[in-house]
Amino acid sequence: MHDRQRVLSALSALPRRDFLPAEIRDRAGLDEPLPIGFGATCSQPWTVQFMLELLHVESGNKVLDIGSGSGWTTALLAHLTGPDGAVVGVELVPELVAMGRANLPKGLQRWAHIEQADPHLLGVPRGEPFDRILVSADAGEIPVELEEQLSLHGRMVVPAAGVMWVVDRDYEGLHREPVTGYRFAFVPLRHAPAQ
Repeated sequence: MHDRQRVLSALSALPRRDFLPAEIRDRAGLDEPLPIGFGATCSQPWTVQFMLELLHVESGNKVLDIGSGSGWTTALLAHLTGPDGAVVGVELVPELVAMGRANLPKGLQRWAHIEQADPHLLGVPRGEPFDRILVSADAGEIPVELEEQLSLHGRMVVPAAGVMWVVDRDYEGLHREPVTGYRFAFVPLRHAPAQ
């Protein structure tokens, strides 16, 4: 199935409404970011669809979801990988970690989970390679630490400095390709070290 069809199928199976706080669920159909508390938003559906299509998630992929927020993107990625895959969502804000975990489909996506992010590191410190990495916040530059966690033939989609980037790893190394200008709010992916 074509990437767009697969992504649309995932979006249909896991509507954004189910991942939003109750008081804003009536706005789920708006194609705009919606506040989910703690200074975070749930990205607009068009943006999520665009990024997932660029990511080319395949069945069985091991995927890292940076900035899992309400858990929506983690669940969508798990739908795309299927039970032969594995999805790790990471989130800095403890309350959002709890929200995301509560929002993941109960017992239906055992291959997906959300972890508390280390405030001083990016990704998963175990150093395991991922086939796909999705970054849902513009950190200002492409994070080298995340590039290092890409497996051979891996792909990362990341907004940086207002541009959407696709980063691929092959036998020759890393290849960065700007896709289009796109505005993400600047969101720190880790806490600044204490001075």
